[in-house]
Amino acid sequence: MLKIATLGLHHDHVWSNLEELQATGRAELVAAADADEELLEQYRSRFPGNIYKSYEQLLDSEELDAVYIFASNKLSEDLTVMACERDLHCLVEKPMAATLAGADRMLAAAESNGVRLMINWPFTWWPQLRHGIAMAQAGEIGLLWQVKYRAAHQGPVELGCSRQFCEWLYDEERNGAGALMDYCCYGAVLAEVLLGRPDSVTGVKISTGLKPELSLEDNAILVLTYPNALATTEASWTQIGKLTSYSTTLYGSEGTVLIDPDHGGSIRLANAEHPDGIVLEVPPQPDHLENASTHFIAAIEDPELEIHPLCEMRHCRESQWILEEGIRSANHGTVSAS
Repeated sequence: MLKIATLGLHHDHVWSNLEELQATGRAELVAAADADEELLEQYRSRFPGNIYKSYEQLLDSEELDAVYIFASNKLSEDLTVMACERDLHCLVEKPMAATLAGADRMLAAAESNGVRLMINWPFTWWPQLRHGIAMAQAGEIGLLWQVKYRAAHQGPVELGCSRQFCEWLYDEERNGAGALMDYCCYGAVLAEVLLGRPDSVTGVKISTGLKPELSLEDNAILVLTYPNALATTEASWTQIGKLTSYSTTLYGSEGTVLIDPDHGGSIRLANAEHPDGIVLEVPPQPDHLENASTHFIAAIEDPELEIHPLCEMRHCRESQWILEEGIRSANHGTVSAS
């Protein structure tokens, strides 16, 4: 049975992922580390294993096969390199890093040490989204000419995120930006997987003034251009209600696919035969794609198993390039060209 520890507890996605890990019955959760005493106590009350305030001490003290990394985007860069250098497979919560330089360090550490590095994008585990990606890649909607994704909610505090999570989300150095990094990242990796590296990236970020305590942008959009296509990825921390949130649209020369979010969401296709759209049935999916833990464990157990493109480290590195170009464009009011 694989032995896995958690480095970082201050990314709120950690708790559901640890529950999923335990539910597999195929790995032992042996330890967790974080500098925050409150989070360590929360871990102790819910999960087994030793707790540490020092990441290095955990890595030096425990016999491990892999680690989960749920820290700030900036700290995740260093923790991943540390773990890879100890020959540990790594699952890192999205986005890959706070900076492109950090993503490059992570990629180099994984490659040089021959370990698996998987980035967890929660929307990867929506079967209907994977089906839409497969349809587009198979040419079922013709020539793909636009990818559109919007991630939005009222804001981390209003959503009920923990104090520890919000502290680093609202810190430009630890996050990499504000809403742009937190939420434009999804559309960036989706566009990269479907269309590749864009010719140009235009970024716009604004502060609406609706969150006076926030010094960073609360809304952003990136526009990616290709020779015969474009992609848009939108982020909002001020949207009221769920209309349009987390929806994906793929536009092809022969059809349009609209993908609703979350497990149980629908996927609809409009084409010449069905201009008003029809609901598609999602074909059966492999068991290892149920969630991040099942996929990560399967990837460790079978070195030949391909990590899903959304979570594959090279695609994620390229999405980090898109984000960095978008930030540069937004900061300087220019178009960034590859």
